[in-house]
Amino acid sequence: MELYSDIDHIRRIQAGDPAGFTGLIDRYGAGVHAFIFRMVRNREDAEELTQDVFLKAFRGLNGFRGESGFSTWLYRIAYHTAVSEMRKRKQEFLAIDETLLALAPDEKPGGAFALVDEAEQLLRLDRALAQLPPEDQALILFFYMEEKKVEEIASATGLSLSNVKTRLHRIRKKLYVLLTEMEKKDNE
Repeated sequence: MELYSDIDHIRRIQAGDPAGFTGLIDRYGAGVHAFIFRMVRNREDAEELTQDVFLKAFRGLNGFRGESGFSTWLYRIAYHTAVSEMRKRKQEFLAIDETLLALAPDEKPGGAFALVDEAEQLLRLDRALAQLPPEDQALILFFYMEEKKVEEIASATGLSLSNVKTRLHRIRKKLYVLLTEMEKKDNE
């Protein structure tokens, strides 16, 4: 069991004890780093951006009002930091034909994931994720990798609940289309 809660650490910091931030870094550092690494796909960049996130959090701690959990507030900073970095890279992201998207089934896209080799599935999924815009990547990572609830994602991204749900649905369809296309190309 944790000796101090997030609020205890925050109160220590606000009382002038910057060592209280170490507890927050210990608690959230690995998760924030993993999230950012999945976005930027470079270990050194992820380490630097993780440091930036915690520095921004430390400097902005007086702005934390406690309306959401500290982790949600911290992941909001991580989300904006990672998306901003991805935008700077000016990568080309795949534009998916709206017709293909409309034809994609609404139910679970089992066919696109039905590969024999699990490692091949993960590799294909990783390649498909890399073709999505950073905001879409972040939503998928929050929901599936970080196992955040839709409410937490909405709070971290500033999107409405209905917008998060709609976007997750559309992103799943995009991934289905991308994975189906990859499977076709691999089988040619």
